Amino acid sequence: MTAPELVDLENLVFLRRDVLDQGYDDRHIVRMVRCGAWHRIRRGAYADGEAWRSLSETDRYRLRCRAVLRTAHSSSSLSHVSAAIEWGVPVWGVPLDEVHLSRVDGKGGRREAGVVHHRAPTPAEHLCDLRDVRVTSPTRCAVEMTSMTGVESALVSVNGLLHLGLTTPADVAELAHDLRFWPSSIGANLVVRLADPRLESPGETRTAYFMWANHLPKPIPQFQIHDEHGRPLARVDFALPEHGVFIEFDGAAKYQEHRRPGETLEDYVLREKRREERICQLTGWVCLRITWSDLNRPRELALRIRRVLESRIRADQ
Repeated sequence: MTAPELVDLENLVFLRRDVLDQGYDDRHIVRMVRCGAWHRIRRGAYADGEAWRSLSETDRYRLRCRAVLRTAHSSSSLSHVSAAIEWGVPVWGVPLDEVHLSRVDGKGGRREAGVVHHRAPTPAEHLCDLRDVRVTSPTRCAVEMTSMTGVESALVSVNGLLHLGLTTPADVAELAHDLRFWPSSIGANLVVRLADPRLESPGETRTAYFMWANHLPKPIPQFQIHDEHGRPLARVDFALPEHGVFIEFDGAAKYQEHRRPGETLEDYVLREKRREERICQLTGWVCLRITWSDLNRPRELALRIRRVLESRIRADQ
């Protein structure tokens, strides 16, 4: 079980008490923050200003999590979306304005100052030391996500955990059953049913969920296309072989991750167009491309897909 490499944030957070222990006072802190040398992460917690400005929004959130842990009860661990972010999996549709902690000190759950304290039994096997922080395990994190957000949002993170091999569908299903009496866990069974480790990105997960939610045929993810000699030619995001259709999700990340060294965006688009044409020639299928904006207009997208499927049926008659 190995989490993906993330930016190292160890020792970047320091507290007001650390500064005072070095002989400085509050006026010095104010001056350092005003001039930009330090950045105030939250009340009483700071980081080097230049380091803060260099971080992405996700890594700034991770730093806020560390700032919260520095003053939290020693039994606290990052959980829910905070653990998902630290495990390096995608999060969609969940605001990053609060840090989520699980605690086992006997105090009730509460929400205060941008921190959500969850009280739940947390055995040692549900906790991991990851980098410089304690987090809930990938399996526990997957079940936690099903309890804090909707099915579609939860699936994005759960599929991320599964695709990276950090947990398994069987392990998530077993723990979801064990924790079935958790508050807000009603959607866990559906997430377990729809989860698929083959889905590689939030866009693919949302596309698969869209097809299910709109009662469209279930596509096969990561479908391999072979050439005339039976050799692997290409892999498409989704295929509906019985309908003669394949689906590609077009997100901005694809145009960055799949470009070859030195390849311009225009070169990549032309290469992708030639790839699509080759697949269509070999299979006789048609391609449906789906974007983020398409998913934001589900009625229009469902109508477009149904029209394409119906046209394929008529063509075969």
